[in-house]
Amino acid sequence: MTSWDFAEGDPVAPGLTALAVLGGGHRYEAWLSWDERRRAMVVAKLLRPGEAGDSRARESLAAEAALLARLSHPLLVRSFGADPEGERPYVLLEYIDGPRLSTLIRRDGLIVEQVLPLALNVCSALHYLASENVVHLDVKPRNLIMDGAPRLIDLSVARDIEQVGRMRGLVGTDRYMAPEQCDPERRGEIGPATDMWGLGATLHEAVTGRLPYARRAEGEPHPQLSWSPGELPGLPPALEPLIRSCLEPRPADRPTAAQLADALEPLVDALPPPRIGRFRPGGKRMLERLDAR
Repeated sequence: MTSWDFAEGDPVAPGLTALAVLGGGHRYEAWLSWDERRRAMVVAKLLRPGEAGDSRARESLAAEAALLARLSHPLLVRSFGADPEGERPYVLLEYIDGPRLSTLIRRDGLIVEQVLPLALNVCSALHYLASENVVHLDVKPRNLIMDGAPRLIDLSVARDIEQVGRMRGLVGTDRYMAPEQCDPERRGEIGPATDMWGLGATLHEAVTGRLPYARRAEGEPHPQLSWSPGELPGLPPALEPLIRSCLEPRPADRPTAAQLADALEPLVDALPPPRIGRFRPGGKRMLERLDAR
């Protein structure tokens, strides 16, 4: 049995009722659920039936729940608790009603006026994670939900800095992994700069509809290991050097999230004002403008 196969109205856990399946992966599945206590829709992220009895899978879920419980940022998905020891182990997440960035890329792609605020907001979330000594390890379009401002989700493989040094094997999504994720023994330490690579790859795909390097064929090494940024055709001039800087092979050569945000802010400030709302979250000048009113 690989799915819980709830019907609409089935109990997921005490006080939680299944509404619809939202998706999932190898280990987890996500169910849109009604939370009777909160009188609101939430997402129950459950271990699949075949994983529910695995102690390591439960430990991983408990670690994700603990990490979410100590993080608090407007652009990170929120957690409302967890039960990693129950019959159906789950973590309860905020339901964010919006399309994933990956869906928007497949449909139409994004224009530079959309990508600049997107990049600035993601920098805000990544700067916060770095200040908490946390590495997301899976920054990609599918893990960004566009709900007004983008929201970064899925911290299932996120790690504290001290945990990263003990990692064995590859962690992340193949196409968005930094060189040091592909070959951690030879390519440098995994850390906040690793997430900046994921952001650079995500922004490149958002603008062009494709990643800057070829898809890896089965049995071939990751193209990131031989990647040299050089010129990136098809990118707007304002974005090309910023995205290229995130895709530097050496982690030490990439900007921090704060440095990239500082480079993005004047570009975002120069954009025409949005029709609804005057200020864009993620920039330090926002508060200065509010104070000046």
